[in-house]
Amino acid sequence: MTSKLLKATSVAACLGIAGIFATAAAQFHPQNGNVSNQYPGTKADIPAAAHATAKDKAGSPPSAKQVPFVLPTNIKWRPNGPPGTKAGEADISNVYGDPSKPGPYAVLYRWHQGAFSRPHFHDKVRHIVVVQGTWWVSSSSTYDEKTTFPLVAGTTATDELNAIHWDGSRAGDPQPAIIYLYGEGPVSTVFVDTAGKPLPLKK
Repeated sequence: MTSKLLKATSVAACLGIAGIFATAAAQFHPQNGNVSNQYPGTKADIPAAAHATAKDKAGSPPSAKQVPFVLPTNIKWRPNGPPGTKAGEADISNVYGDPSKPGPYAVLYRWHQGAFSRPHFHDKVRHIVVVQGTWWVSSSSTYDEKTTFPLVAGTTATDELNAIHWDGSRAGDPQPAIIYLYGEGPVSTVFVDTAGKPLPLKK
């Protein structure tokens, strides 16, 4: 067999195999018109037998190996703040990673009513989603709770690099504020004076 014939035969074989895979892929592509509940579609496409309402019985919990989850009552909270911070003021719970160590992390912060941090900034960007209650935030370098602005559940926010802010939950709110915060560690917190200058570390 000549080299040209061998090359042509190889190309034809490759094209044949590629055609087989392309045909198979087309059969299973979600946009090719296949009628099945397993493919993406609108709720109008779901037959009554497979539809469920909030009043129907719940299914079995998903496999912990496939969809691990923690219910709110099982979250392991611990006090968060300077020495002397008590349970019932500000709490934290690690979701994954650790903000004090290298790598991505996510934590839950819970601010109880009347508890606030003090004006500060961070050396890394942090992203926030408000998941419960009202999270009150200020970008002022002066601590005055009346300057805080309400961010309700569902709001997304960002602590920009070295940008002064502080936050918490106002007294009288019906429930604590809980935020989901994620970023890249390690991250440091620097508290500031009313002029926005870093405060010296306490000895």
